[in-house]
Amino acid sequence: METWETARKSAAEADGTPPANAPRLAGAWPIAAGVAALVAMVAAQIATGLRPQDLRLTTAVVVLLAVSALAFAAAAHTPRRAAGAFAAAVAAGYAAEWIGTRTGLPFGDYRYTDALWPRPGGVPLIVALAWGGMGLAAHAVARRMAPRGRLTPILAGALALTAWDLFLDPQMLRLGLWVWAEPGPYHGVPLTNFAGWLLVSVLVMVLVDRVAGRAAANRPVSGAQAAGTTGLVALYTVMAMMETVGFAVVFRPPDPFVAAAGGLAMGAFALLAWRRAWRR
Repeated sequence: METWETARKSAAEADGTPPANAPRLAGAWPIAAGVAALVAMVAAQIATGLRPQDLRLTTAVVVLLAVSALAFAAAAHTPRRAAGAFAAAVAAGYAAEWIGTRTGLPFGDYRYTDALWPRPGGVPLIVALAWGGMGLAAHAVARRMAPRGRLTPILAGALALTAWDLFLDPQMLRLGLWVWAEPGPYHGVPLTNFAGWLLVSVLVMVLVDRVAGRAAANRPVSGAQAAGTTGLVALYTVMAMMETVGFAVVFRPPDPFVAAAGGLAMGAFALLAWRRAWRR
Protein backbone atom coordinates (compact mmCIF):
# COMPACT_ATOMS: atom_id res chain seq x y z
CA MET A 1 0.00 0.00 0.00
CA GLU A 2 2.80 2.38 0.89
CA THR A 3 4.60 1.59 -2.38
CA TRP A 4 1.43 2.22 -4.40
CA GLU A 5 0.84 5.54 -2.62
CA THR A 6 4.41 6.66 -3.29
CA ALA A 7 4.06 5.77 -6.97
CA ARG A 8 0.75 7.65 -7.19
CA LYS A 9 2.28 10.78 -5.70
CA SER A 10 5.28 10.57 -8.04
CA ALA A 11 3.02 10.24 -11.06
CA ALA A 12 0.94 13.18 -9.94
CA GLU A 13 4.01 15.33 -9.42
CA ALA A 14 5.36 14.39 -12.84
CA ASP A 15 2.05 15.47 -14.36
CA GLY A 16 2.22 18.81 -12.59
CA THR A 17 -0.71 17.93 -10.32
CA PRO A 18 0.00 18.10 -6.60
CA PRO A 19 -1.15 15.16 -4.44
CA ALA A 20 -4.62 15.64 -3.00
CA ASN A 21 -3.36 15.68 0.61
CA ALA A 22 -0.33 17.91 -0.01
CA PRO A 23 -0.38 21.64 0.84
CA ARG A 24 -1.03 23.40 -2.45
CA LEU A 25 1.44 26.08 -3.46
CA ALA A 26 -1.42 27.54 -5.51
CA GLY A 27 -3.47 28.15 -2.38
CA ALA A 28 -3.88 31.19 -0.19
CA TRP A 29 -1.14 33.42 -1.62
CA PRO A 30 -2.35 33.35 -5.25
CA ILE A 31 -5.87 34.16 -4.15
CA ALA A 32 -4.62 37.05 -2.02
CA ALA A 33 -2.45 38.30 -4.89
CA GLY A 34 -5.35 38.02 -7.32
CA VAL A 35 -7.69 39.97 -5.06
CA ALA A 36 -5.07 42.67 -4.43
CA ALA A 37 -4.39 43.07 -8.16
CA LEU A 38 -8.12 43.14 -8.89
CA VAL A 39 -8.72 45.91 -6.34
CA ALA A 40 -5.76 47.86 -7.72
CA MET A 41 -7.12 47.39 -11.26
CA VAL A 42 -10.47 48.88 -10.25
CA ALA A 43 -8.67 51.85 -8.68
CA ALA A 44 -6.66 52.33 -11.88
CA GLN A 45 -9.85 52.15 -13.96
CA ILE A 46 -11.45 54.84 -11.81
CA ALA A 47 -8.36 56.99 -12.23
CA THR A 48 -8.46 56.37 -15.98
CA GLY A 49 -12.00 57.72 -16.09
CA LEU A 50 -10.82 60.88 -14.37
CA ARG A 51 -7.66 61.21 -16.48
CA PRO A 52 -8.45 59.45 -19.77
CA GLN A 53 -5.44 60.80 -21.64
CA ASP A 54 -2.90 59.41 -19.17
CA LEU A 55 -1.85 56.27 -21.01
CA ARG A 56 0.25 55.15 -18.05
CA LEU A 57 -3.03 54.41 -16.28
CA THR A 58 -4.29 52.44 -19.27
CA THR A 59 -1.10 50.39 -19.19
CA ALA A 60 -1.50 49.88 -15.44
CA VAL A 61 -5.05 48.54 -15.91
CA VAL A 62 -3.87 45.94 -18.42
CA VAL A 63 -0.86 44.88 -16.34
CA LEU A 64 -3.00 44.51 -13.21
CA LEU A 65 -5.59 42.58 -15.22
CA ALA A 66 -2.87 40.15 -16.33
CA VAL A 67 -1.44 39.80 -12.81
CA SER A 68 -4.85 39.17 -11.28
CA ALA A 69 -5.80 36.61 -13.91
CA LEU A 70 -2.49 34.79 -13.61
CA ALA A 71 -2.72 34.67 -9.81
CA PHE A 72 -6.28 33.34 -9.78
CA ALA A 73 -5.38 30.81 -12.50
CA ALA A 74 -2.46 29.58 -10.37
CA ALA A 75 -4.98 28.66 -7.69
CA ALA A 76 -7.54 27.26 -10.12
CA HIS A 77 -5.00 24.96 -11.79
CA THR A 78 -1.36 25.01 -10.68
CA PRO A 79 1.24 27.77 -11.01
CA ARG A 80 2.95 25.87 -13.82
CA ARG A 81 -0.23 25.20 -15.77
CA ALA A 82 -1.41 28.79 -15.24
CA ALA A 83 1.86 30.21 -16.51
CA GLY A 84 1.78 27.91 -19.53
CA ALA A 85 -1.82 28.79 -20.37
CA PHE A 86 -1.15 32.51 -19.96
CA ALA A 87 1.98 32.34 -22.12
CA ALA A 88 0.08 30.44 -24.83
CA ALA A 89 -2.71 33.02 -24.87
CA VAL A 90 -0.25 35.92 -24.96
CA ALA A 91 1.70 34.30 -27.80
CA ALA A 92 -1.45 33.60 -29.81
CA GLY A 93 -2.70 37.16 -29.33
CA TYR A 94 0.67 38.67 -30.23
CA ALA A 95 0.98 36.49 -33.34
CA ALA A 96 -2.52 37.43 -34.49
CA GLU A 97 -1.81 41.15 -33.99
CA TRP A 98 1.59 40.89 -35.72
CA ILE A 99 0.03 39.18 -38.72
CA GLY A 100 -2.97 41.51 -38.67
CA THR A 101 -0.96 44.72 -38.83
CA ARG A 102 0.94 43.38 -41.85
CA THR A 103 -1.76 41.61 -43.85
CA GLY A 104 -5.12 42.92 -42.64
CA LEU A 105 -6.08 39.40 -41.62
CA PRO A 106 -8.03 38.39 -39.63
CA PHE A 107 -9.25 41.69 -38.15
CA GLY A 108 -9.12 44.09 -41.09
CA ASP A 109 -6.76 46.83 -42.22
CA TYR A 110 -5.49 48.73 -39.16
CA ARG A 111 -2.30 50.04 -37.60
CA TYR A 112 -1.08 51.00 -34.15
CA THR A 113 -0.09 54.56 -33.43
CA ASP A 114 3.06 55.52 -31.55
CA ALA A 115 1.14 55.99 -28.28
CA LEU A 116 1.83 52.60 -26.67
CA TRP A 117 5.27 51.33 -25.76
CA PRO A 118 7.09 48.99 -25.81
CA ARG A 119 6.11 47.77 -29.27
CA PRO A 120 8.26 44.74 -30.20
CA GLY A 121 7.62 43.96 -33.85
CA GLY A 122 5.18 46.86 -34.04
CA VAL A 123 2.68 45.29 -31.59
CA PRO A 124 2.29 46.95 -28.17
CA LEU A 125 3.19 44.52 -25.41
CA ILE A 126 0.13 45.42 -23.32
CA VAL A 127 -2.11 44.28 -26.18
CA ALA A 128 -0.63 40.79 -25.96
CA LEU A 129 -0.97 40.88 -22.15
CA ALA A 130 -4.64 41.81 -22.53
CA TRP A 131 -5.23 38.73 -24.68
CA GLY A 132 -3.61 36.61 -21.98
CA GLY A 133 -5.40 38.11 -18.98
CA MET A 134 -8.90 38.23 -20.42
CA GLY A 135 -8.30 34.93 -22.20
CA LEU A 136 -7.87 33.20 -18.83
CA ALA A 137 -10.92 35.00 -17.40
CA ALA A 138 -13.17 34.18 -20.37
CA HIS A 139 -12.02 30.56 -20.28
CA ALA A 140 -12.96 30.31 -16.59
CA VAL A 141 -16.38 31.77 -17.34
CA ALA A 142 -16.93 29.17 -20.05
CA ARG A 143 -15.62 26.31 -17.90
CA ARG A 144 -17.92 27.36 -15.07
CA MET A 145 -20.83 27.27 -17.52
CA ALA A 146 -19.88 23.88 -19.03
CA PRO A 147 -17.26 22.17 -16.82
CA ARG A 148 -17.30 18.78 -18.57
CA GLY A 149 -17.84 19.71 -22.19
CA ARG A 150 -15.27 19.94 -24.97
CA LEU A 151 -16.62 22.05 -27.81
CA THR A 152 -19.12 24.10 -25.79
CA PRO A 153 -16.53 25.72 -23.46
CA ILE A 154 -14.35 26.60 -26.45
CA LEU A 155 -17.17 28.37 -28.28
CA ALA A 156 -18.59 29.98 -25.13
CA GLY A 157 -15.16 31.23 -24.08
CA ALA A 158 -14.46 32.63 -27.53
CA LEU A 159 -17.77 34.49 -27.54
CA ALA A 160 -17.18 35.75 -23.99
CA LEU A 161 -13.76 37.09 -24.98
CA THR A 162 -15.11 38.67 -28.18
CA ALA A 163 -17.85 40.36 -26.13
CA TRP A 164 -15.12 42.32 -24.34
CA ASP A 165 -14.06 43.88 -27.63
CA LEU A 166 -17.44 45.59 -27.88
CA PHE A 167 -15.97 47.83 -25.18
CA LEU A 168 -12.29 47.64 -26.00
CA ASP A 169 -12.16 48.83 -29.59
CA PRO A 170 -14.35 51.94 -29.17
CA GLN A 171 -12.41 52.90 -26.04
CA MET A 172 -8.99 52.49 -27.65
CA LEU A 173 -10.12 54.44 -30.71
CA ARG A 174 -11.12 57.28 -28.38
CA LEU A 175 -7.59 57.29 -27.01
CA GLY A 176 -6.01 57.18 -30.45
CA LEU A 177 -4.15 53.93 -29.83
CA TRP A 178 -4.91 52.42 -33.22
CA VAL A 179 -6.47 53.52 -36.51
CA TRP A 180 -8.64 51.68 -39.01
CA ALA A 181 -7.97 52.26 -42.71
CA GLU A 182 -11.72 52.21 -43.36
CA PRO A 183 -13.88 52.99 -40.33
CA GLY A 184 -16.78 50.61 -39.80
CA PRO A 185 -20.38 50.87 -38.61
CA TYR A 186 -19.79 50.07 -34.92
CA HIS A 187 -18.48 53.44 -33.73
CA GLY A 188 -15.73 53.36 -36.32
CA VAL A 189 -14.96 49.66 -35.91
CA PRO A 190 -15.46 47.41 -38.99
CA LEU A 191 -17.44 44.23 -38.50
CA THR A 192 -14.52 42.19 -39.84
CA ASN A 193 -12.75 43.05 -36.60
CA PHE A 194 -15.27 41.08 -34.53
CA ALA A 195 -15.10 38.12 -36.89
CA GLY A 196 -11.33 38.17 -36.49
CA TRP A 197 -11.63 38.45 -32.72
CA LEU A 198 -13.91 35.42 -32.63
CA LEU A 199 -11.51 33.40 -34.76
CA VAL A 200 -8.46 34.27 -32.64
CA SER A 201 -10.47 33.79 -29.44
CA VAL A 202 -11.28 30.22 -30.51
CA LEU A 203 -7.55 29.59 -30.87
CA VAL A 204 -6.87 31.15 -27.46
CA MET A 205 -9.55 28.99 -25.82
CA VAL A 206 -8.20 25.83 -27.44
CA LEU A 207 -4.68 26.58 -26.19
CA VAL A 208 -5.78 27.48 -22.66
CA ASP A 209 -8.05 24.44 -22.48
CA ARG A 210 -5.30 22.08 -23.56
CA VAL A 211 -2.81 23.47 -21.07
CA ALA A 212 -5.11 23.97 -18.08
CA GLY A 213 -8.81 23.41 -18.56
CA ARG A 214 -9.17 19.79 -19.55
CA ALA A 215 -6.72 18.56 -16.94
CA ALA A 216 -8.51 20.57 -14.27
CA ALA A 217 -11.88 19.20 -15.30
CA ASN A 218 -10.67 15.66 -14.65
CA ARG A 219 -9.50 16.38 -11.09
CA PRO A 220 -11.52 16.80 -7.92
CA VAL A 221 -12.03 20.51 -7.24
CA SER A 222 -10.57 21.67 -3.94
CA GLY A 223 -11.39 24.86 -2.09
CA ALA A 224 -8.40 26.69 -3.58
CA GLN A 225 -9.24 25.54 -7.10
CA ALA A 226 -12.85 26.64 -6.76
CA ALA A 227 -11.76 29.98 -5.29
CA GLY A 228 -9.35 30.54 -8.17
CA THR A 229 -12.04 29.90 -10.78
CA THR A 230 -14.44 32.16 -8.88
CA GLY A 231 -11.76 34.84 -8.83
CA LEU A 232 -11.41 34.65 -12.61
CA VAL A 233 -15.18 34.86 -13.06
CA ALA A 234 -15.22 37.84 -10.69
CA LEU A 235 -12.46 39.49 -12.73
CA TYR A 236 -14.53 39.10 -15.90
CA THR A 237 -17.62 40.41 -14.11
CA VAL A 238 -15.83 43.43 -12.66
CA MET A 239 -14.43 44.31 -16.07
CA ALA A 240 -17.94 44.15 -17.55
CA MET A 241 -19.35 46.37 -14.81
CA MET A 242 -16.55 48.95 -14.92
CA GLU A 243 -16.66 49.27 -18.71
CA THR A 244 -20.45 49.60 -18.67
CA VAL A 245 -20.37 52.36 -16.06
CA GLY A 246 -17.49 54.05 -17.87
CA PHE A 247 -19.27 54.30 -21.20
CA ALA A 248 -22.63 55.11 -19.60
CA VAL A 249 -21.68 57.97 -17.27
CA VAL A 250 -17.92 58.55 -16.88
CA PHE A 251 -16.42 58.98 -20.35
CA ARG A 252 -16.90 62.30 -22.11
CA PRO A 253 -18.99 62.20 -24.15
CA PRO A 254 -20.81 59.18 -22.71
CA ASP A 255 -21.87 56.43 -25.09
CA PRO A 256 -25.05 54.64 -23.95
CA PHE A 257 -25.10 52.43 -27.05
CA VAL A 258 -21.67 50.91 -26.39
CA ALA A 259 -22.50 50.66 -22.68
CA ALA A 260 -25.64 48.68 -23.50
CA ALA A 261 -24.09 46.49 -26.20
CA GLY A 262 -21.01 45.55 -24.23
CA GLY A 263 -22.79 45.39 -20.89
CA LEU A 264 -25.48 43.04 -22.16
CA ALA A 265 -23.01 40.82 -24.00
CA MET A 266 -20.45 40.46 -21.21
CA GLY A 267 -23.14 40.54 -18.54
CA ALA A 268 -24.95 37.58 -20.08
CA PHE A 269 -21.85 35.39 -19.87
CA ALA A 270 -21.06 36.55 -16.34
CA LEU A 271 -24.62 35.88 -15.21
CA LEU A 272 -24.62 32.38 -16.69
CA ALA A 273 -21.33 31.59 -14.95
CA TRP A 274 -22.57 32.85 -11.57
CA ARG A 275 -25.89 31.04 -12.03
CA ARG A 276 -24.01 27.78 -12.48
CA ALA A 277 -22.00 28.46 -9.33
CA TRP A 278 -25.09 29.32 -7.28
CA ARG A 279 -26.84 26.08 -8.34
CA ARG A 280 -24.03 23.91 -6.96
